[in-house]
Amino acid sequence: MPRRILSGVVTSKSGNKSIVVQVDRRVRHPLYKKFMKKSKKYHAHDEENQFGVGDKVRIQECAPISKQKTWVTIAEGGA
Repeated sequence: MPRRILSGVVTSKSGNKSIVVQVDRRVRHPLYKKFMKKSKKYHAHDEENQFGVGDKVRIQECAPISKQKTWVTIAEGGA
């Protein structure tokens, strides 16, 4: 099964080797046909502590690392 890759912005560094990434997406309203902006936050594993608040990152789905962390950062996504 392919692993999803999302891109977003780091909103907080919640601890050692952990970050919170906010991913924005555009969704079309089914009745009014207007585009709305929706966002969701994902907890991700940052192995080398290389990303800080405000950095753009790419995250990839992985096996569960902890209770909330099921995403890992991709180094090519770059800061």
